[in-house]
Amino acid sequence: MTPEDLRAAVPALDDVTYMNYGASGPSPRPVVDAAESFIETHEYRAPGGEGMYPVAFDAYESARETVAHFIGAIPEEIALTSSTTDGINRIAAALEWGPEDVVVRTDLEHPAGILPWQRLQRREGIDVRVVESAAGRLDLDAYREAVDGASLVCLSALTWNYGTRLPVADLVDVAHDAGARVLVDAVQVPGQTPMAVHEWGADAIAAAGHKWLLGLWGGGFLYVEESLAEAIEPSAIGYRGVETPAADEFEWAPGAARFEVGTANPAPHVALESAIETIEAVGVEAIEDRIGRLAGRLADGVPDDRLLSPADPESGLVTMRVDDPEATIDRLTEAGIVIRALPYPEGAVRASVHAVNTAAEVDDLLDALATEW
Repeated sequence: MTPEDLRAAVPALDDVTYMNYGASGPSPRPVVDAAESFIETHEYRAPGGEGMYPVAFDAYESARETVAHFIGAIPEEIALTSSTTDGINRIAAALEWGPEDVVVRTDLEHPAGILPWQRLQRREGIDVRVVESAAGRLDLDAYREAVDGASLVCLSALTWNYGTRLPVADLVDVAHDAGARVLVDAVQVPGQTPMAVHEWGADAIAAAGHKWLLGLWGGGFLYVEESLAEAIEPSAIGYRGVETPAADEFEWAPGAARFEVGTANPAPHVALESAIETIEAVGVEAIEDRIGRLAGRLADGVPDDRLLSPADPESGLVTMRVDDPEATIDRLTEAGIVIRALPYPEGAVRASVHAVNTAAEVDDLLDALATEW
């Protein structure tokens, strides 16, 4: 499959220039078809055949294996979640907290990596340290100072507001040397660049498939390193998270599966599996290369004093400064071009360029933005 083939399979792209994949990517037909086919099987045929629960559990396990293979993990390290936020919260809620605990985050985090710690600060009295950045970059010395004595570090692998790639493996090493665990928000990674979780060395990694993978909403996943999974207890419990639900005494399911609770619609994870297979049919490296070329074309056309992302893009996320972001977004929407405004940095709009975009679309966006400069 080529990027052009993939684009042709996405009906939403027929009449719009869409560049907002960092928020949510419209799905191709095979992904939606997979979900619909599963629902029909589950609701129409399974009740009188194999049974609705066996069909659902087969779908869970198939999706778990596909996700594990895609991100370089093993199935026992994968929990199926509804979103990145869901995954981060499952880890936050499973750990024990007190006033002596310190969580370190960066000022580059999405609300998914901010709100759980604010709640724990309010509820348990933990200390939250924020490492400040400059243009999407962290100062390693400031980071090293911040993680000293910390219990947990939460950081993004690829920043949602600048499109910069953080040196995750290096940051993990520093945190581990300080005795802190590391939870990574990786939602901007799968589908636009290769992902090998064991190379990062993080304790837990949360992500989802509705952005660059072009999956459906609800298809999230959580990687939990085996020793951490065995050392902590989830705050919620249900039959999917234990060995024998009907036993007098329960035993947690081995590995990350203990973070799954009960009945959940498998269709978003069936779609996630199809989305991964579709992206792999194009090739993640080929997608990354095309995204790099298109994002570079966009960055080259933005005046230096307006470009907030790297001049040599590190992802498909390209952030620009305009005088009135909301007015700019409204004007572009009327012209059939979809990008988004950002809450921070101030005065910023962001285009998310995928491999399904074209050079002509990038040029159309630049032409539409010309009056901003």
